[in-house]
Amino acid sequence: MTMPASDVYVVQFDPVAFEIFGFAIHWYGITYLVAFILGWMVTRYLARTHRNWKVEPSHVDDLLFYMGLGVILGGRIGYMLFYDFGNIINEPTLADSLLRLISIHKGGMSFHGGFLGCMIAIWLYNRKYQHGYFVVVDMMAIITPIGLLAGRIGNFINGELWGKPSDVAWAMHFPKSNPDVPRHPTPLYEAALEGVLLFIIIWIFARKDRPTMAISGVFALGYGLTRSFVEFYRLPDEHIGYLAFDWLTMGMVLSAPLIVVGIILLLYAYNNKNMQKA
Repeated sequence: MTMPASDVYVVQFDPVAFEIFGFAIHWYGITYLVAFILGWMVTRYLARTHRNWKVEPSHVDDLLFYMGLGVILGGRIGYMLFYDFGNIINEPTLADSLLRLISIHKGGMSFHGGFLGCMIAIWLYNRKYQHGYFVVVDMMAIITPIGLLAGRIGNFINGELWGKPSDVAWAMHFPKSNPDVPRHPTPLYEAALEGVLLFIIIWIFARKDRPTMAISGVFALGYGLTRSFVEFYRLPDEHIGYLAFDWLTMGMVLSAPLIVVGIILLLYAYNNKNMQKA
């Protein structure tokens, strides 16, 4: 059963917030900017209040710079490799492939690619400041849900990553899909679970002294579980479809290792009595 269009909210925003000298400023970019500002503020707070981490507040600016590069480059490259690889190799020339890769304004960012990019960025940052790799990862695990929340709000404004057809009371129309079919608003599901709920869980968990890697473990496990849950309601990318069983998606496949890693980190953290407390 589908609901009449008049009874269902239509997700239809102008993706361009405003223009400056003819240059379009997109809402998606604004959400990321807000996320980085909030992340910077929270990270400086953590650096001041969690002295066991021994991260100087003055080093936070450099850390967020490294993280920004990791998110943008890793997220874009990851999307192209995980979700759009066929289109890259089908471009007529190498220059066209590279142009497609750097066309961030056309959309396409992968959390899993951004996650790997951040892991590399933290490694590079830690080579300079020697804070301890997982000490920094634990700090970033606390603020990452802020970025996830911002990204999913951007997806919602863009009217993308919609869910399966549904007749739930909060179903919405996404004009870029079949505009007559109400669907699960999965960007909002992910914003609520990966962003708000996961941030609250990690923030409460991190208020007490925890062994190094434990906070990272909670994040990896929490993200893997919440993302996998939403994948049951979200439609896979049309050019990929389901990988198997008419329900297994690329998002599930990429999230499964995070669940395993999260469990391993938690077990290792609490079984290693000599690990630094966070």
